[in-house]
Amino acid sequence: MAVEVASIIRGLRLALEDKLFDDLPKLALAALWTGLGALTLWYLAFRESTTPIRYTVPRQKRPEKVEIVDEPAIKISGSTAVQCYAPATGQFLGLVNPSTTNAIDRAVEQAQAAQTKWATTSFRERRAVLRSMLRYVLDNQEEICRVACLDSGKTMVDAQLGEVLVTAEKLRWTINHGEKALRPSRRPTNLLLSYKRNTVYYEPLGVVAALVSWNYPFHNFIGPVISALFSGNGIVVKVSEQTAWSSTYFTNIARGALVAHGHDPALVQTLVCWPQTAGHLTSHPGISHITFIGSRPVCHKVAASAAKALIPVVAELGGKDASIILDSVSKRDLPRVIEILMRGSFQASGQNCIGIERIVAAPGIYDRLVSILEPRVRALRLGPTADVGAMISDTSFSRLEILIADAVKHGARLLAGGKRFIHPDHPKGHYFQPTLLVDVTPDMAIANEECFAPVMVIMRAPSASAEAILAIANAPHFGLGSSVFGAESDPRIRKIVKGIKAGMIAVNDFGATYAVQMPFGGVSGSGYGRFAGDEGLQGLCNVKAVCEDRVAWLGIRTGIPPPMRYPVADQERAWRFARGVVEIGYGMGLWRKVEGLLGLAKNS
Repeated sequence: MAVEVASIIRGLRLALEDKLFDDLPKLALAALWTGLGALTLWYLAFRESTTPIRYTVPRQKRPEKVEIVDEPAIKISGSTAVQCYAPATGQFLGLVNPSTTNAIDRAVEQAQAAQTKWATTSFRERRAVLRSMLRYVLDNQEEICRVACLDSGKTMVDAQLGEVLVTAEKLRWTINHGEKALRPSRRPTNLLLSYKRNTVYYEPLGVVAALVSWNYPFHNFIGPVISALFSGNGIVVKVSEQTAWSSTYFTNIARGALVAHGHDPALVQTLVCWPQTAGHLTSHPGISHITFIGSRPVCHKVAASAAKALIPVVAELGGKDASIILDSVSKRDLPRVIEILMRGSFQASGQNCIGIERIVAAPGIYDRLVSILEPRVRALRLGPTADVGAMISDTSFSRLEILIADAVKHGARLLAGGKRFIHPDHPKGHYFQPTLLVDVTPDMAIANEECFAPVMVIMRAPSASAEAILAIANAPHFGLGSSVFGAESDPRIRKIVKGIKAGMIAVNDFGATYAVQMPFGGVSGSGYGRFAGDEGLQGLCNVKAVCEDRVAWLGIRTGIPPPMRYPVADQERAWRFARGVVEIGYGMGLWRKVEGLLGLAKNS
């Protein structure tokens, strides 16, 4: 900084010695020079440094010898440990001992102790931590992707988009816009209390918890951490047993940023535990808020457990997202739409919270859409370095095959895939054939149940009207994300945007709402509450309303008028006086306010 200060002051001196200032009195010139120098020093002292600190953390340890598990499952007989293995290949990764109730207590206590000091940090200090975290993510993209791929079975491209890109965006948004969301905000007053000043403050809750799913092991972990840290909270994250192996490395990324800036890494805690132990966390009195990402049946248990301690829950429970294709899509734009439908359906092997679960096409474009998509889906290759990666496990395979067979039995056409796939190079991997099922109708089970798999379902709307299309799109008991494609001038788009029962909709795009950090969440069976955006940060805070006097120094404060003081001498008179107060404050029109004023005078 000393070199920078000297350079700026030298430049100021040269400017002040220019002939343009020859006519200024020497005293004025000296004062001006001194003032500008002081202003420069002030700016350098108080400006926010945007230079992140580069830090390192231990890389995720991989087994020295490649061994394929005998039984590709996280539970193994004769042990309480979690068996970690690569879903794409069956490679053994290690064993993780699950947390006990005592370990959960210790994690909460440590986070609480660290949060007491963290709550006093400024937004500037929190931004500095997130900037360094962003630097680490950008500098180590490949390692993060490889660890996530090994633990979840996705391809490197899927990891780059679903783990790194969205994390970088969440960090960028929080750094640039987080303070605005949590800054104290003034609120209006009224005539009767015009002497009051009203402010809403967003204060940390303490220690929050997140129970996250396995489909994006890095992003689902780090997302709640980013929001918790910026809002001044500590956090305990219960990661999925399915992706327990990678959690140590990802936790170290968050903790490393804290340590680099001199803060307590205990602020971020990670747990791996079996379901029977998780209830201790979700009902823990030291937890102030829970973010849950998972299935509807598990959410029922989480919400019931949280209710014991009255812990608020934000629940994101997946969906049966519809992508609506109108016949106004131009021939020129159709190839772009096709590519988006492919990516939206098969990204992460279809294990995507806001993945496209149903394509609802207008009659005029339905046949053309099917004819283009059939060869594209048939051509998809399976494998860790191919087009579509593995699924997290094979537990859903039988259910998927039954859903598909039932749909075919009731008139759907299976044009590609439809069953599990034994990979010739990775027979212990969990692969399901990329599937294309068309002529699906709303009464079929597969049109109403979330597949969460590489299954593309296409439904023909009975007519091209917005009402007919919405009837199909809104039929399932879900409402997370959605999308609609058509000409911008098409009036049906506005009707669909307004009529879709979902928490999010992208127009002529897919998943864009989260890519710009708008509030994320759904309605109906897809859950409640929001994370991401202003709403996500504010939801992790105690929203404190503060009402105070504007000019107390003038003696203008609330007082209880004599007719209403205890003991009340005359109830009738006191009531008429109170009615006068109401008429002054809320009477419609000047005359009613005057009547109220007269009522006060008569009954004082």
